[in-house]
Amino acid sequence: MNQLKTRDLLRLNNISDASIMRIIHSLGHVVGGTLLVAGTTIGVGMLALPIATGPAGFIPSLAIYFICWLFMLCTGLLLMEINLSMPRATGFISMAEKVLGTPGRILFWVVYLFLFLTVMVAHVAGGGGVLHQIPNWPLPAWASALFYTTVFAPVVYVGAKMVDRLNLFLISGVALFYLGFVGVSISSVQAPLLAHTDWTRAWLALPILFTAFTYQVIIPTLVTYLDRDVRKIRLAIIFGSLIPLIVYLVWEFVILGIVPADGPYGITETARLGLNAVAPLKHFVDSNWILVFSNWFAFFALTTSFIPLALSFFDFLADGFKWKKTGIHRFWLCILVFGVPSVIALLYPHIFLVALGYAGGISCALLFGLMPPVMAWVGRYVHKYPRETRQLPGGKPLLIVLMIFALLILSGEIIQQFL
Repeated sequence: MNQLKTRDLLRLNNISDASIMRIIHSLGHVVGGTLLVAGTTIGVGMLALPIATGPAGFIPSLAIYFICWLFMLCTGLLLMEINLSMPRATGFISMAEKVLGTPGRILFWVVYLFLFLTVMVAHVAGGGGVLHQIPNWPLPAWASALFYTTVFAPVVYVGAKMVDRLNLFLISGVALFYLGFVGVSISSVQAPLLAHTDWTRAWLALPILFTAFTYQVIIPTLVTYLDRDVRKIRLAIIFGSLIPLIVYLVWEFVILGIVPADGPYGITETARLGLNAVAPLKHFVDSNWILVFSNWFAFFALTTSFIPLALSFFDFLADGFKWKKTGIHRFWLCILVFGVPSVIALLYPHIFLVALGYAGGISCALLFGLMPPVMAWVGRYVHKYPRETRQLPGGKPLLIVLMIFALLILSGEIIQQFL
């Protein structure tokens, strides 16, 4: 009897151990996917968010943050739905072609190119601006932008292995200096500044919010990484997009609680000058620690997204031109990736917020706002993709609402920039 109990206990322990290992393995994949989504989302857009939303005030900002997060969550789930309806390892361009035909493929290529270009310009201009804000920095603004590009171009030229190693260091820097900045500056927040509200100016920030909440570019990779497991992918998208929402709201709370919306060096003037959210802090705080942490956080946040973006742009152009990524072709690809955005940033030094507005209000509004519900509509009701792949309830009414919202953002950005 005792032997039987011992055998049973050993067998149960083995089953329990195996179950625990499966749970840990499963959680590891979900955590990895969550961090993949969060890491793709957090980047250059964060430095523009308080400047874009500040004139409206903190409370209106909370509302549009949540609306934008919910909208981008919906479009991410729709892209997941489309990707699951197709063969393994299907990328965005192939998805567009399979659902919308050749016009869809051409549209995605053109808008992707515009997205890469505008975001690269924002990174070059923003990177130069952040370096120029460091106390006792010896170079003028234009030389700082050129220096920023020149330092990191060789990393992309060498290839993905160096990018992976450097990115781990940069992500650690983002986390360290973000927590440090929040820790040393929270006591400087003034409640009356957070009470400012102007709901009429809230909608103007949506194009930059689109840029800041964009993660959909990683959906095909995420589906492959999580082996097409629907539950894991959904969890990774939900929690991975929630992390940036929380990080952004804390960042917004601190910046808007220190820098006033109007007046000298305020949010409105900073936006007019095309500067980032860190720039006005030096006029409102006496703590050197706040300035040190904020400047270095801005540097790491920019660079963390700048290098993978440049590598993606490099691969995109190589595929588009059908060039081998070796020899003289590699050299010219780097010239295109870094040279063209650098020239634009040098010619228009205050283009940081404008470039992000174009990226979010036009490229992201089209690619990750309008196209997902359009592709889902065609996939569901024209191509009759299996119902079991559907990830978003609401049917046609919800798809129409999402399309209208994306069109409003797109038309609003066009009106704002051109009229």
